[in-house]
Formats: sequence, structure tokens, C-alpha cells
Amino acid sequence: MVWATVVALILLIPLVAMQFTDEVAWTLSDFIVMGVLLFGTGLTYVLITRSSSNTAYRFAVGIAVGTAFLLVWLNLAVGLIGSEDNPANLFYGGVLAVGFIGAIIARLQPRGMARALFATALAQLLVPVIALIIWKPSLEVTPGIVGVFILNGFFAALFAGSALLFRHASATGSKQDRRLE
Repeated sequence: MVWATVVALILLIPLVAMQFTDEVAWTLSDFIVMGVLLFGTGLTYVLITRSSSNTAYRFAVGIAVGTAFLLVWLNLAVGLIGSEDNPANLFYGGVLAVGFIGAIIARLQPRGMARALFATALAQLLVPVIALIIWKPSLEVTPGIVGVFILNGFFAALFAGSALLFRHASATGSKQDRRLE
């Protein structure tokens, strides 16, 4: 219920902005997609973290889920490689698949999640390389080749930061487990 309220309040921002400016032009489908993305992100975070009291684990999940949200949102809104219509942007689905499959294999355990998020960061870095090999980019399209690599590096750094927090959560959890024995 809390997440539904938060999502509704967030979606009021573009709704109100539409009343005062012509620059914001959302359709009903935009509101639905953003609502599903926001609600799904919040619900995912809550479901994964509710069984853990480890702060590093909770932050790691927050960064990973938040980064995935930003990746999808930016990709749908403007596209990371060229425009949102560029087929190279579909490769980012593979990045998310690496993280999702890795989380399933890891059973959400911190050590395995660290590996999954490092693999996700690597997949993120490979997307512009593969796109550059397959498609010949236009240098005039914003953000340009360098900008695409910097943007992907930013996302990869967030995934790697999450992986480091999972690694820390794994080490912290091991110490706590040893004290209990």
C-alpha cells in the first residue's frame, strides 16, 4: 500500500507539469508504463530485503534495483545508443537478463549476488562495444560515441558498487554467523 501511494504521488509530478507547460506531453500509456516500473521496482526491493537485516545487503539491493530501473527508464524515454528506436538499445535487455539470471542462480545470497552484479557490470560495458561493431554510429547523434561509453561506464560502476556492497554483506554475514555458533 505504501508503494502504491508513493507511485501515485510521483506520477502526480508529470500530471501537474502537463497543466503548466507544453514541454511535458505524457500519454496514458506513459503513465501506465511508469507506474508499473515504479511499483515493480519498489515491490522488488521490499520482497528481496524483507528477510535481511544486513544494511550493506539492503543498500546493495537498492543500488542494483535502482540502477536497473534507471536503465529501463532512460532506454524507453530517449535510448542510450542513439534514439529510443535504435535496435542496439535492445542489448540492454541482455544486461538485465544477466543480473536476473545471476540472482536466481545465487538464490539472492550475498556472495553469489556479488558475482552476478560483477557479471552485470561487465555485460553493461560490452553493450556499446558490440553495438559499435554491429552498427556504424553517427558522430552527430547525441551523446556521441564517447558519451555512450561514459554513460555505460556510469551504469557499470553502479552495478559494480552494488557488487562490492554484496561482497561486504557476505563478509559481514559470515562474521555474524561465526559469533552465533
